[in-house]
Amino acid sequence: MTKRQVKIGNISVGGGSPLLVIAGPCVIESLDLLRETAAGLVGICARLGVGLVFKSSFDKANRSSLSSFRGPGLQKGLQALEAVKREFGVPILSDIHEKDQAAPAAEVLDCLQIPAFLARQTDLLVAAARSGRPVNVKKGQFMAPAEMRHAAEKMEAQPGFAGLSLCERGTFFGYGNLVVDMRSLAILRGLGWPVVFDATHSVQLPAAAGGKSGGERRFVPPLARAAAAAGIDGIFIETHPRPSEALCDGPNQWPLGRLEGLLKTLRDIRAVIPADTHDEDDETA
Repeated sequence: MTKRQVKIGNISVGGGSPLLVIAGPCVIESLDLLRETAAGLVGICARLGVGLVFKSSFDKANRSSLSSFRGPGLQKGLQALEAVKREFGVPILSDIHEKDQAAPAAEVLDCLQIPAFLARQTDLLVAAARSGRPVNVKKGQFMAPAEMRHAAEKMEAQPGFAGLSLCERGTFFGYGNLVVDMRSLAILRGLGWPVVFDATHSVQLPAAAGGKSGGERRFVPPLARAAAAAGIDGIFIETHPRPSEALCDGPNQWPLGRLEGLLKTLRDIRAVIPADTHDEDDETA
């Protein structure tokens, strides 16, 4: 767990704070779906005593196929997310893909997210950092964890910088597969910012399902448990009430009805990890 603490709305991540949960449907399919999922998540996280940041994407700009569902777009998507924020009182997170999206997104979102494919895009990182909102930066599937130091440095130098978290989501391994190296979490933690583990994208099989991504949902729990034991600050889980009907990433989204038990386990594992776990990452300790 990292010493630095970042505030996302009224929720803290890092600095010894309880495990943070970032969760929601992969993409905004409808306002009704957002409300259904948010209601379930708010209840679950309240019962477990963990902080919640609600996540859903207004645009999935990196879909495998031109015909794949991308979402409602910036304007309509932000309107839907604002309605959820107002109705449920939860901080909101969503991706941005272009630098010009940073300012309007920051008017609604409590945290901006940089997709993994864009983790080296300087102009996008700079615009997000200058938005005045904290930023969750996903490590590129093509990047070693230590390389994320450069992404962090690009952002730290900007006026308006409000902090960041670094998110592990697996590394390309062969064709249509990802692998999670748990050492990455320790390396990322050594950069000083809160570390989040994306348990659902880490089991994705990119572009392996005939023009769309597949996934191996059954591996979400073991990877998430391992990450919690490694001392992460937050867990990122895309969840859907009916994953088989999801318009994006259904095979790797976790069923909302099965989420509470998984999160309880992660909370309990994380609670027994010493707050000074980060000291073990220092070779001179």
